[in-house]
Amino acid sequence: MVSGLCNSIFSEAIEDYHLYNDIDYCYVNPYETGSFENLLYAKCWIDTAQWHMEDEIRNPEIDPVLALKWKRRIDKSNQDRTDLVEHIDSYFLEKYKNILPEVSARINTESPAWAIDRLSILALKIYHMKEESVRKNVDDTELARRKNKLNILLQQQADLSVAIDELLTDIEQGKKYMKVYRQMKMYNDPELNPVLYNSKK
Repeated sequence: MVSGLCNSIFSEAIEDYHLYNDIDYCYVNPYETGSFENLLYAKCWIDTAQWHMEDEIRNPEIDPVLALKWKRRIDKSNQDRTDLVEHIDSYFLEKYKNILPEVSARINTESPAWAIDRLSILALKIYHMKEESVRKNVDDTELARRKNKLNILLQQQADLSVAIDELLTDIEQGKKYMKVYRQMKMYNDPELNPVLYNSKK
């Protein structure tokens, strides 16, 4: 199942990142360029690095100049993440291009790649909640609360995995059809963000 592959690669990317725990580490993607697996690994690496950028910017003692630098990096990371999700959707569009949907076929609330995006974020939440559920300097009551949260995250992962596999099966069988709306983010576009295009005058 596709979700099993996604979960496996996301776990691998997260574990690999934490071998170095360095936002700026220049990683080598272990999967063939252009492959579905390569896209999944790159996607999750971006998510993992951005997770730690978000930690940095929430430091209450952070210097405002440094905070702005982190904000700009997070904006760039978000754009890279969106671009990769759209590459993953392009993979599915190509894969299913010859499927003829049934007359009664329905559209889904989100594309397969955006559902997979949520699966990547869940993998990160699970990794870090596991860490927090075994911290040595936390009392038993708090550890139990965190373990309960971890169990909920694991259930979410299982449920979302089933939903993704069912969606892809429905697309393959013509019971649902893919319709992808590109994000068309405006805030990064110098032609669409009024602050950016007015600054040229």
